[in-house]
Amino acid sequence: MSRIINGAGRALSVLVGLGIALMGAVNVGWGNDPFFGVFLIGLALVFFPPVTTLIHAKTGFAVHPIIKVLVALFAVWAAVGVGELGDKVELMMATFR
Repeated sequence: MSRIINGAGRALSVLVGLGIALMGAVNVGWGNDPFFGVFLIGLALVFFPPVTTLIHAKTGFAVHPIIKVLVALFAVWAAVGVGELGDKVELMMATFR
């Protein structure tokens, strides 16, 4: 049972990481602050299991799931609220029409 929960947690972590990385990519391509997009992509790395394994191997520090939840909430708040992600998505969609 714990292997199922662990696998589901990893899958959820990867999906959240991909979502944050996509928000970062939108900010890099259509934002007025590409460095913010690079920052979001860097935050997204915390959610990928190979990166967390590497961090744990190099530093001995394991990224706790609560830290991941806080980082995800911060990234979504920053991208949607402060970074005006909705406006950037509209601009991106207008570019491809």
